Amino acid sequence: MHIANLSFAAGPKGLKAAVASLEDQLGAQFKDGGFHPRFGTRNHILPLTRGQYLEVVEALDHPAAEKAPFGQAVRARSESGGGWLGWVCEVEDMTPLEERLQREAGVGSRQFPDGRRLEWEQIGVRGLIADPQLPFFVKWTSDPSTHPSALGEGSIELIKIYIAGSRQRVSDWLGFELGDVFDGVEFKFTAPNGQPGIQAAKFRTPRGLVKI
Repeated sequence: MHIANLSFAAGPKGLKAAVASLEDQLGAQFKDGGFHPRFGTRNHILPLTRGQYLEVVEALDHPAAEKAPFGQAVRARSESGGGWLGWVCEVEDMTPLEERLQREAGVGSRQFPDGRRLEWEQIGVRGLIADPQLPFFVKWTSDPSTHPSALGEGSIELIKIYIAGSRQRVSDWLGFELGDVFDGVEFKFTAPNGQPGIQAAKFRTPRGLVKI
């Protein structure tokens, strides 16, 4: 299991404004990632080191955004002001998760502006909605050339995630004990004062450390 990406929901000013703000803070440019036809959302992505990436996502005025759990999660986070939506783990086999969570994985896809199509299986978005400290899980099923990492190795490293919540709760959800460091990323937990979830993330950039 690996950390695939962090998701950041655009605020009331929309996707372009959120991307511009993050580009200014991180000193790097995002790329148009296209749209998710099954979810009614679209995103911009920034490749990071270790094959990870940062995603900025917004819900579209589309019926799928009202029906799909991911679209619902994005819209709700945006309507509350935007900010960190959640984190995502990549797995090679969905079967153990399907058995443990007692549900089948769904299918996701993203259409790139150049016509390429990224496809995957995912599970756990409803868990994220109920408890935003929890990650959801993906398994890439399409050609590796469509994976975000195919855009090239980024120069920015995700080094720390700050979560309001319970390390034990997240460990139970992952199926293993989450230590202080997982997949090269440090995790710091604090007791939630309200809604649990990602409070901040720290990145190592060519300009120095940046906490968002």
